[in-house]
Amino acid sequence: MVADQFSHVKTWVFDLDNTLYPPEAALFAQIEVKMTDWVSRELNVTASEANRLRDDYWRQYGTTLSGMMAEHGTDPLPYLTYVHDIDFSGLTRDAELHAALTALPGRKIVYTNGSAPYAERVLEARGLTGIFNAVYGIEHADFHPKPEAEAFDTVLGKDGVAPRAAAMFEDDPRNLEVPHKLGMKTVHVAPSPLDPPAPHIQHHTNDLAAFLRALMA
Repeated sequence: MVADQFSHVKTWVFDLDNTLYPPEAALFAQIEVKMTDWVSRELNVTASEANRLRDDYWRQYGTTLSGMMAEHGTDPLPYLTYVHDIDFSGLTRDAELHAALTALPGRKIVYTNGSAPYAERVLEARGLTGIFNAVYGIEHADFHPKPEAEAFDTVLGKDGVAPRAAAMFEDDPRNLEVPHKLGMKTVHVAPSPLDPPAPHIQHHTNDLAAFLRALMA
């Protein structure tokens, strides 16, 4: 049974975007527009060039912000405030996910490449406020992004997470490589599994609440 494979888990680590809410909410589509606008204005380039850079930096550095910091010395705090100033009306409260998360034994944390204030607003819109013991944003990783090992070392160290007694839930497969190396259980949360499968992904689900209920069965 899948529950047996998680019986040792004491800390549950959840990504935020497209993990604790479905991709159909399209929050990141709004954020991408804001990121492109920021890049365009900061670098004085066209929207098309800014969009290319946004995507290139995400692929090369893990986040657009990390690329902008490395290549152009961007101040991260105004950037994070601007790009996360979006409309949350596409999110709905999820009573099933609330119940499934609440039933998990042990410590529960959110760790996102976004900012912690943004994560708190998402959790509020999803009806998930008060469930998690801590919420960590990229600012808590000293602006090192997932999938960098230093980012995980910083956040997990601050929280006191013992990786071999922890599980990581993520929509981005890249961000599960380091957790797997550390000995964490890894769960890919996405509409479809990877094809071909990746060795660092131990489980896949397209329904997080149902997967968590199965762990408590």
